[in-house]
This record gives sequence, C-alpha cells and structure tokens, in this order.
Amino acid sequence: MERLGGSQELMPVKGRSQTLAGSQKKKKKKSQLLLLCLYFSAAINLSVAFLPHKSFIRRFLLWTELLDPTNVFISVESIENSRQLLCTNEDASNPASEDQRIQEAWKRSLATVHPDSSNLIPKLFRPAAFLPFMAPTVFLSMMPPKGIKSVILPQVFLYTYMTAFNSINGNRSYTCKPLERSLLMAGTIASSTFLGVVPHFIQMKYGLTNPWIKRLLPVVFLVQASGMNVYMSRNIESIKGIAVMDKEGNVLGHSTIAGTKAIRETAASRTVLFGTSALIPEIFTYFFKRTQFFLKNPGSLWILKLSCTFLTMGLMVPVSFSIFPQIGQIQCRRHEEKIQPSIEETEIFYHRGV
Repeated sequence: MERLGGSQELMPVKGRSQTLAGSQKKKKKKSQLLLLCLYFSAAINLSVAFLPHKSFIRRFLLWTELLDPTNVFISVESIENSRQLLCTNEDASNPASEDQRIQEAWKRSLATVHPDSSNLIPKLFRPAAFLPFMAPTVFLSMMPPKGIKSVILPQVFLYTYMTAFNSINGNRSYTCKPLERSLLMAGTIASSTFLGVVPHFIQMKYGLTNPWIKRLLPVVFLVQASGMNVYMSRNIESIKGIAVMDKEGNVLGHSTIAGTKAIRETAASRTVLFGTSALIPEIFTYFFKRTQFFLKNPGSLWILKLSCTFLTMGLMVPVSFSIFPQIGQIQCRRHEEKIQPSIEETEIFYHRGV
C-alpha cells in the first residue's frame, strides 16, 4: 500500500530526517483527531440531516456514500489533495461545515485511506469494491455441485478475497512481520475453504433429497466460515492488542481486550451479511420454481437468482457495516491495568476496522 505524504522544500541533509519524522507524526496525529471528530460529532452534514452520533441510520447513510463504486477508481492525486485540504483547512475539523469541498474530501479520504496507517487501501480491497466482487462469488459458491472443480474454485476465490479484505481493512495499529501475516492468511484461506466445501461434498456423496436441507446446509456453513474467517485473519489483534485513545485522540497504549471486542463485533456483522445474502436467494429460488413463469422459462432461474443475490447484498453490505460504529468505545475498568492509571476518562476508544 502506498503512503500518503506531501512535498517538502529542499533542505540540508543534516536534520532533514528529524524534520520529516516530526512532520509525519504531527500529520498522523492530526489525521487521527480529524477522524475521531468525524465519527464522534453529533452533527456531520454528509448530504444527510443532523442525526445523533450513535444513530444506526446515520451510519447507514454514510456507508451508502462510501460504498459508491466510483470510489474504487479515485486517483492517488485526488486522494492526496483531499487529505491536504483536511489537514490545512481550519473548517475541516468543524463537524457542521457546509463546505462541499470539505464534505467531498472527507468521503474520499474515508473511502480510500486506512485510518490507522494513513496508507492507501488497494483498489480491489476498498469497501466500495466489496459488493462487485463478493456478490457473484457468493452466487457461484451456492450453486448445486456438478464436480470437484465447480465446488472448490468458487470457495477458494470467495475466501481468498474475504481473507485479504478482512486483513487489509482491519485494525493496523500494531506491528506485525510480513511473513507472520502471510502465514496467518494462508492458514485462514485453507481452513475457510475446507469448511466451505464440506456441505457440497456431503450432497455429492449422500445425495440429500430434502429440498430445505439441500438449500440451508450450505448457508449454515457459509455463516460459520465467514465468522471464523474474521476471527482467524485478524487474530493478531487479540494477541498483540490494538491502539486505544482518549477523546482527544491521544494514544494511551495497546489493549488486547479492545482487539478481541473489535474482532467479535466484525465477525457478528459478517455472519449477518453472508447469512442473509445467501438465505434470501435460496428462499426465492424455492418458491420461484413453483410458478408458471419458471415452467415456461426455466433458463431465467439463474439470472433472477443472481439479481436477487446482488440486490440482497447491495442492501446488506451497508447494513452490516453500520451495525457497530467504526470507532468503538469501552469502559476503562475493563482494560488492562497498564492503561487505567494513565487516564482519567471513564471510556476510551478504538478503531474497530471494517
């Protein structure tokens, strides 16, 4: 992932590294403060009315804008300009600002830049790319088994993308070696794929005849695998801990309790997303096969089922991303002793990840 930064004037080599390091720390801290201000404020005008900062509706409306597919194609130059505007404009920290440039800059930044590392999120793994990639893959993974290849390949693609997305968009406030992360992702892909193909192999070997069992069994395994995928791909967060902050954006330390809570909430939202997105098209298929239209046009089944999958996921993606706030909070008394003495607030905050 690329690191966002700005151009600097030429200066002597001596002292330049210290100046660069100092400016990067200041920019990063200011970005964290601005991000906290965006999520916590009680009135952010992003083409929606003023709503309470804990409102599910407000989060849902914000995600519908961030999930705009055009956000996948935003150029690096445009993102850099947006970040510079947020870091230099005094009105950027004002949640009630009606400046359209600031609003657009916030949306571009939130849709393309990781809030923990200030790195650009790869285009294929930005939140806006999630639906176009996952909907057809979920559709293919739920197809009746016709052979080993038709069973394994969709599952491999589904859980490879799911693992990479969860890892890239998770919390990145801890340090991790590339080899350690790669091995964790490989193990997650292998175990999730194995769990995903189990119901299809059961159908191929035992020839299940009950229509409801045939349709619901893959859904149940998909729900389990999607939740497990989040736990495994982001397991390091619960081991090393994630950064926790006070309401001013000051990092107080790393908490394993916050990391575990962030993983648990994200896993719950994923099970809701994939469970609903897989179940509704199966129910639709069951009843559609009993209509006269299907008897006259049997080839329309797969087109309508794919459309139903896209529509269901199109609604459920922003819903699942909005169930829990991106900036979570937890009571201080529930945290490690090494963090408690350094703060006076009753609550501290963390970035949950997508």
